[in-house]
Amino acid sequence: MEHRIARLAVVLLLGTLGAAAHAQRGMGEINANSQLLVAARSDNLPRVRELLAAGAAANSRDGNGDSPLNLAARHGNLALAEALLQAKADPETPNLAGVTPLMAASYAGSGVVVRRLLAAGARIEPVDRVHKNAATYAAAQGCGDCLLALLQAGTPVNARLVNQLTLLMWAAGQGQEGTTKLLVEQGADLALRDDRGKTAADIAREANHPEVLRILER
Repeated sequence: MEHRIARLAVVLLLGTLGAAAHAQRGMGEINANSQLLVAARSDNLPRVRELLAAGAAANSRDGNGDSPLNLAARHGNLALAEALLQAKADPETPNLAGVTPLMAASYAGSGVVVRRLLAAGARIEPVDRVHKNAATYAAAQGCGDCLLALLQAGTPVNARLVNQLTLLMWAAGQGQEGTTKLLVEQGADLALRDDRGKTAADIAREANHPEVLRILER
């Protein structure tokens, strides 16, 4: 009887130790993933590489749903984005607001990151919670290189967005001469109207962007 009790105690002890070790490994993985997000947020490329090599998950996500790649794209950090993509980071994972790395890079005005994400398979079609896609951000932020890359990837120059807005209307409304001119050169239709009946020129006029208006009225 005593022998059986002793054997049972050993089994229970081993089980407890095994569970503790498993939990410790799990906590270690969580800690490494958290550290990866911190390193990506601070553009610490050497630390990111070190953590990835140690097994941190390239597709970890923080409380806002941002992945390390989303953070790299937001900062326009090509070297960091490259390291993450090589570690199999998903180029399309959105955060909780629906913002993908491609949108983040377009908003940041980083044409090189936009092109790298497109080469990695990022899609141009997704929209975020405010119904904007990557091209919308590129046009509105005035990133001509981003916008050209997205147009070359298949974004329709006269795509109708929420409220029937076009990319040209977004560029004009934000006073972006460069992207306005680019869109006109790429065949944007100046006569299109939004759901209020306003053209890009009307929007530029109301927003008091005379330089943009001159481009649209040539």
